[in-house]
Amino acid sequence: MSREQQDLLSRAALGVFRLNGQFLSVADELASPAGLTAAWWQVLGAVLPEPLPVAGVARAMGITRQSVQRVADLLVDRGLAVYLPNPAHRRAKLLTPTPAGRAAIERIDPGHAALAARLARALGEEEFAATVRALERLSAVLDDLAAPPDAVTEP
Repeated sequence: MSREQQDLLSRAALGVFRLNGQFLSVADELASPAGLTAAWWQVLGAVLPEPLPVAGVARAMGITRQSVQRVADLLVDRGLAVYLPNPAHRRAKLLTPTPAGRAAIERIDPGHAALAARLARALGEEEFAATVRALERLSAVLDDLAAPPDAVTEP
């Protein structure tokens, strides 16, 4: 690896760490009026399309199973989510939002839409889309690099 490549990797990592902090701060601001935290929103958002086991949420979000389990249990305790039986695995129950959980997420939508519009105006639609594609591509490549060599797929 050349020094320039190392510098690019360092800049990318530092930029993503900063961006993560910025997104967490914004997410907490958006979620707060709905009675949620960024972490609660993240976990509820992962199971909106379909119920998932805690390990599935962790994989989708790139976070630890233990942290998802803590949040999932809190969401269930507060009536924002429930555990359902999992036909594929007796012990790994499926997490799904309750109507109250879905309503909380819906209360975030106006602020979320407003921020998306502000970002699109500030970056321009094309640059916004290109930025998202670049972040998704970087994430996919890092997943491939972390996989065992025989499991790596070609891009």
